[in-house]
Amino acid sequence: MNKTVAAIAASLLCLGVVSAAQADDWPSRPITLVVPLAPGGSTDATARLIAQKLPKELGQPVVVENRAGAGGNIGADYVAKATPDGYTFLMHTSTLPTNVTLYKKMPLDVQKDLAPVSRVSLIPNVLMVNTSLPAKTLAEFIDYVKERKDAVNYGSAGNGTSQQLSGSLFGQMIGTQMTHVPYKGGAPANADLLAGQIQAVFSPMVEILPFIDSGKLRALAVTTPERSPRLPDVPAIAESLPGYEIVLWNGVWAPAGTPKPIIQKMNQAINAVLNDPEVQQTFRSQGSTPAGTTPEAFAKLVDSEIKKWGDLVRSSGARIE
Repeated sequence: MNKTVAAIAASLLCLGVVSAAQADDWPSRPITLVVPLAPGGSTDATARLIAQKLPKELGQPVVVENRAGAGGNIGADYVAKATPDGYTFLMHTSTLPTNVTLYKKMPLDVQKDLAPVSRVSLIPNVLMVNTSLPAKTLAEFIDYVKERKDAVNYGSAGNGTSQQLSGSLFGQMIGTQMTHVPYKGGAPANADLLAGQIQAVFSPMVEILPFIDSGKLRALAVTTPERSPRLPDVPAIAESLPGYEIVLWNGVWAPAGTPKPIIQKMNQAINAVLNDPEVQQTFRSQGSTPAGTTPEAFAKLVDSEIKKWGDLVRSSGARIE
């Protein structure tokens, strides 16, 4: 072994020792969990629930920091560029794999710049209509759309969001596209649905349960392959359109280069929190499902979702410069 090779080997050994020492001491100070979306939404609520429980597992506070903008890309890029020392993490959604195709210019490479830690939960979208609409079942709504074609307007939280892609896939499978009306967020879309300005919205269940429970909006179907335990009488779209599936999720990433022992510790802590009966009950009440994974399984999911959502984005025609 020449001196150069020996020096490189010694350096790598030292790096391994340093990483192991960092992992042994971690965490020794508060951790930041970045949410790349505005406060008050479903992802923010999930992040705060998890952050509230993680100190029991980690022995240090976990602080949620909102860095919204560009469909979550601003916060994701911030975490990607953060020091990979285990003190900055990202809580994002299936929007992140969607953005890979949706945005012409991404500020980060999702697969290279972020290290998957764990998926956290699964969230169904719900096809809702205004109660004044004559369609009272999914079958009646399909007939209604086919009769009126592009005269039926459906709202979404914006171009390329799961709400738009849910509607686009629905239109493809029934052979008639509705007119997409993008809003700056799910709340204004739901407000216009309540007011009768649009006819339908495919919205995350956690955001619209109060309207369903109060009878202000009519739930016709969920976008997951099976019915939700939270709305057992509401069918899955797949019952009428086999193969239809839009499943939202959220998860946690670290900056690439974060020592693997730290990622493993955070993964174990997150999964312990997801097994907490109080957390599970909160998720159930929101219509969500705890869905922790290993870092390796989450990485495979992200890779597959980039392709899946990419195909849906391209077929929908959505694009953001």
